[in-house]
Amino acid sequence: MASRKQFGFSLLELMITVSLMLVIAGVTFVWLQPLLADSHLNSGYDTTLMVLRNTRNLAITQGHEYYVNFNPVGFPAGTIQVEYQAPAVGVGALPPLQQVRTYTIPSDITFGVRAGFPANAPDGFGAGIVAIDFGESSNCAGLNYVVFMPDGSSQFGPNGCAGSANPYNSGVIYITNPGGPIYSSRAVSVWGATGRIRGWRLGQQAGNPIWVQQ
Repeated sequence: MASRKQFGFSLLELMITVSLMLVIAGVTFVWLQPLLADSHLNSGYDTTLMVLRNTRNLAITQGHEYYVNFNPVGFPAGTIQVEYQAPAVGVGALPPLQQVRTYTIPSDITFGVRAGFPANAPDGFGAGIVAIDFGESSNCAGLNYVVFMPDGSSQFGPNGCAGSANPYNSGVIYITNPGGPIYSSRAVSVWGATGRIRGWRLGQQAGNPIWVQQ
């Protein structure tokens, strides 16, 4: 009488197969973590750079003032808010700001500074110790916003900067992953007089940290 062959996996073979799959999945996850973190940091940096440049271009093409606020009150950390300032009618007061759009950077990325950031800040604005550091062209350092004007410059808006005759708002904002390597950190600077926007990455020179323009 011919024997009947049994086909399929035994319980031991199934357990070994599942264990191997779990090990492979775990190794893949660990290997991908740095890549995902770097991708999130790039996303936060690109978003910040894009919002500033697009809003400046909008102010020039539309001929109106546009505000860019970082971490505005009432919004989650990591929010960038763009607002439009409608012109006054006649000699009346300026209308309230109108929100245009909000953007967010990845939740594991922050507008923040790290121990080890060089005191020689991007474009010489500040000392690398304030995360959102606009107002560096005056005595109003530490502001969290810029106002792009129709001529492309970055200024303080209608309220100005108390005690300063300089209307231009220059500064820098830092983007970092608090749990990641410090040398992946980025920064974006704005030069008020022209509205020039530059991107930066933290690098090394002779073993010391230095901001390198991108």
